[in-house]
Amino acid sequence: MSRSLFYLFICFLFSSCYDTTRDCTSFQNGTFEFETYLNGELVKTTFVRNDTLEVDFFEGKADSSSIRWINDCEYIANKLNPNSMMERKALHFKIITTSEDSYTFEYGIVGESKKQKGSVKKVSN
Repeated sequence: MSRSLFYLFICFLFSSCYDTTRDCTSFQNGTFEFETYLNGELVKTTFVRNDTLEVDFFEGKADSSSIRWINDCEYIANKLNPNSMMERKALHFKIITTSEDSYTFEYGIVGESKKQKGSVKKVSN
């Protein structure tokens, strides 16, 4: 019994020292790459973001969104020229963790509870 408490204490001790890094301001502007699987194939999107605008480049096409920062780590994106009712819906992005040149985020349609996660790499300022 005491051995179990000892191991539990050690696990708690090491887990309480873990601190995620969130330096979100260095990711508000720049050029980024996002990779994901689409229909079983790995695809890459490049996007350029400044304080109020994000331009995505995917399969030879550019798409623009307005950006409104809620705080240093969260923003709302609205497509400037939506092609469908689905694209008219705003997306909420939240940066969860950051490293030197990348960040992990979660996103979803504003007002909906379903969220997805992804990772982005910063390629230039």
